[in-house]
Amino acid sequence: MHKTREILRQKWALGRSHREVGRSLAVSLGLVSSTLGRAETAGLSTWEGVAALSDRTLETKLYGPGRTATRPRPDPVWIHTERQRKGVTLELLHLEYLEAQPDGYRYTQFCEYYRRWCKQKRLSMRQVHRAGEKLFVDYAGHKPKIVNRMTGEVHEVELFVATLGASSYTYAEATESQRVADFVASHTRALAFFGGVPELVVPDQLKSGVTRACRYEPGVQRSYDEWSQHYGTTILPARPRKPRDKAKVEVAVQVAERWILARLRNETFFSLFELNQRIFALLEDLNDRPMRAYGQSRRERFEELDRPALAPLPVVPFELAVWKHAKVNLDYHVVLDRHFYSVPHPLVHERVELRSTATTVEVLNKGQRVAVHRYDPMPGTYTTVPAHMPKAHQKHLAWTPTRLITWGRSVGPETEILVKRILADRPHPEQGYRSCLGVLRLAKQYGTARLEAACKRAVSVNARSYRHVHSILKNGLDRMALATDEEQTRLPLEHENVRGGDYYN
Repeated sequence: MHKTREILRQKWALGRSHREVGRSLAVSLGLVSSTLGRAETAGLSTWEGVAALSDRTLETKLYGPGRTATRPRPDPVWIHTERQRKGVTLELLHLEYLEAQPDGYRYTQFCEYYRRWCKQKRLSMRQVHRAGEKLFVDYAGHKPKIVNRMTGEVHEVELFVATLGASSYTYAEATESQRVADFVASHTRALAFFGGVPELVVPDQLKSGVTRACRYEPGVQRSYDEWSQHYGTTILPARPRKPRDKAKVEVAVQVAERWILARLRNETFFSLFELNQRIFALLEDLNDRPMRAYGQSRRERFEELDRPALAPLPVVPFELAVWKHAKVNLDYHVVLDRHFYSVPHPLVHERVELRSTATTVEVLNKGQRVAVHRYDPMPGTYTTVPAHMPKAHQKHLAWTPTRLITWGRSVGPETEILVKRILADRPHPEQGYRSCLGVLRLAKQYGTARLEAACKRAVSVNARSYRHVHSILKNGLDRMALATDEEQTRLPLEHENVRGGDYYN
């Protein structure tokens, strides 16, 4: 009405032309002409007469009385609830509204009415949660407590809270800490509680879930990312210091603190299991409580909205894996929890990744798995796959005392006796492996017959080394007859160079 009144003032009080008025008020010549025509039709011809009228009276005289809104109003709660279903838009809801109310509001007014209702309810327009779309997770600031039954020591634990965006259906449990193992395990139990998988999981940027906090490209923790891949969902961390990104779980945490933790304030728990059993009982009551904004409970809205839209759970639950970087030692082993696991020997000095679960240890090099072992918690011991060893080490590993003795027996009984004596003479049998192998390989150079004879002579003089046998063969002593027992006990010949026993008396 301001421009209408100003057009009449400039024409009648200032006497300006149509073009001057249009240029001054940035309106068309047609609007200036039509405004003057309406004023003359209404019986107005002077500025004094117009100045005495109020805006509402002037509007009525020029444009006639406005129509009273008698159309049926749309139900904003119904609109908001239906918008959370997949594929439902405001345009579709408007068509359904007109089917029930043919003389209802047009689309623009329909949307405007819904937007005004949203502002009154303080709902964020950019967070209209579709059914099955988002699961919001966070930890409560107020921590429950458990008491050591033996010492009376009070220990604080964490309260994990997860809530679905469309229905606000809530899950809560107490955990020992916010470490990766507890954080991921809580997610697994939450999805089992909901009986399905949402499209997105929205956590805060805590270190258990996000390795690099960033507004635009946060780095998701490796085990947490594996968890999302296993369940076929996506991790979408909230922006740092932006609680509105996860307003649903902020409210859910507040509700859990009021309707669960506050009701436990006078109760004492001696274990995490006892505390969680009580939390689960109160959680049932929380989800069954009617919400004033919707006139329904969280459970009712969950059954109506989220449950049909959630993706099915995988057949096998997720098994947590812990990742660690390691360097392959000179002995082609890597260390995990003070236990040594072998990798292929060409990877010596290479950087590898270790992926360990409760049952297995995987070794990956440049994204490719190069070794897998059963997890062994025994510190200071080795788990070695023979195929990972160099050929020389594999051959050395293949030698055993039994195998060497059998090989010696194939040459002859004297050789077998010598092998046994060499092995028995060492503090550890492995120390005699090389001597035995050296003796047995002399058969390639001198033949088995000469080797057997040399071993017989070595046994007779109580020799127990490779050097003795090799010397016998080299000097041809194996071809000489051994002295008989009588010859060995015969007194020595008298000779001028032999002093005799009396010399020492």
